[in-house]
Amino acid sequence: MAPTPSIVHLPNGQNLSVQPVFGGFFFKSVELNLHHNVFPAGWTVIIQSEDYSDEHDLHDDGRRHVELSGMPKEKRHHIHPFKEPTLRNDNLFISSISNPSSNDFKAPASPTRQIAMMLWASLYWYFHLKEPCPHLHTEQSRNTPDAGKPKGEWRINIKREGVLRGRNLVQKLERMGLLSSEDSSVGVTPEENTPEGWSEMFISRRTYWQLSAKLFLFTLTPTTGSTFPASPFGSRPSSPVRGGDRNQSPNKRDSSDIATQLGSPGLWSPSSAGPFSSGSHLPTYFPPPPIQYTITSGVRHPIRPKPPRQGEIFYARYVPSVGQYLTFRTVSLSSRPVAYNGPTTSLNAPKHHSAPSRSSLPAHISAVTISEIIPPSPTSDTDDTTLMTDLQLLNKWMNIERVSKFWGCSGPQGTQEQFLKTNLSSRHSFPVIGMWDGKPFGYFEIYWVKEDILGKHLGEEADNYDRGVHVLVGEDEFRGEHRVKCWITALAHWAFIQDYRTNAVVLEPRVDNER
Repeated sequence: MAPTPSIVHLPNGQNLSVQPVFGGFFFKSVELNLHHNVFPAGWTVIIQSEDYSDEHDLHDDGRRHVELSGMPKEKRHHIHPFKEPTLRNDNLFISSISNPSSNDFKAPASPTRQIAMMLWASLYWYFHLKEPCPHLHTEQSRNTPDAGKPKGEWRINIKREGVLRGRNLVQKLERMGLLSSEDSSVGVTPEENTPEGWSEMFISRRTYWQLSAKLFLFTLTPTTGSTFPASPFGSRPSSPVRGGDRNQSPNKRDSSDIATQLGSPGLWSPSSAGPFSSGSHLPTYFPPPPIQYTITSGVRHPIRPKPPRQGEIFYARYVPSVGQYLTFRTVSLSSRPVAYNGPTTSLNAPKHHSAPSRSSLPAHISAVTISEIIPPSPTSDTDDTTLMTDLQLLNKWMNIERVSKFWGCSGPQGTQEQFLKTNLSSRHSFPVIGMWDGKPFGYFEIYWVKEDILGKHLGEEADNYDRGVHVLVGEDEFRGEHRVKCWITALAHWAFIQDYRTNAVVLEPRVDNER
């Protein structure tokens, strides 16, 4: 039976409904009133499964067609309606697009980017379906038990049909890394839009998850007079003010003031809009810089890019098996709780969730601004981690016996303050808070192995772009094997897509750690 209607939770906080239609599936943006800039209104993808068999047609008299002696049997090609994923026999293409009204939104500056976004979102849904059997069924392994059969990559074929027949479109999608082909030749046909070499395209699950979502997700630009609210601030700074701070734009405001005075028009705060925010409504992916080297403590290594700023969410992903969004942000030394401006699926949204505009809020999200949050004093007895500053979180977690045993950072809040200042000043690592649906659950440190003490032990085995992670899960309700797998793979996922030159992510648990 084909997959039933479902909701796809994208990492930028937007949701898509997926409805079965004749021959395929219709993708449509839901809760449009929550987003000041919406996805394309919808699109339809056609998915089919195919297989090959040695069976031949029967003649009217019921006798099988007699083959010529010595001639190989001709395999017959069968196409079936899509029911469930196969290892590599599924075909997909976008058949049609439903664009929003031109009265509300400008046409996308790059139709190719828009199609790439729709294809990426369609594959996001597809690769979350039930994984097919990994074993390859070949002529040679026909009588071999499954355990002894070779395994293959889960991949889906992308057909050059429908919308994807556009001029040079498949070629551009291949340059983006969204499509691949086993035929790496130039081809002998001189025509520019030839199907030669471009008709057998595919993408594997392994490749897909190594592509950054920031390369494909973007929003449409509202037109003047649109019924959809736009950004509360102009996209260009005003002229410098005589006597003012030359290093600060006159339009720049404290993030707490912005959150206090204005509500966000969507699930993301306008002051710290997360990794997918773009005033130009373009994809927010930027490639890593060229390599430059420096020397630290006698170790030659690449100059590292700056980490995300304090309080910034740099990774978000919906985890279907948990039913919650997993997000990571940089630690903040602010004396006030960091307002959560990421997506959430909880009916009980965090009390410090940045306030969307009241007119566009769903019933289950309360319009509470950051100015209404009063951090508990260090001596107060509270279990609500959403109302704690990061210093208070670290003070609580570091004084847990099982944590103190390994981290050795227990004591008064001043101890954790110095600890965080040291880590925020580090040039090869940065401190991180992990959250489930906006609720902090643990502390992490992401570091470059080459300059770390671990790199000195590994020597030449430490690659220039290897990453490492230190881990502390402070909230018991978020402990457990399944959640551990979720956040470990999420941190590894972030490291791999942040810089494609990263080939390893390491952990270094103590030998006496029983967990």
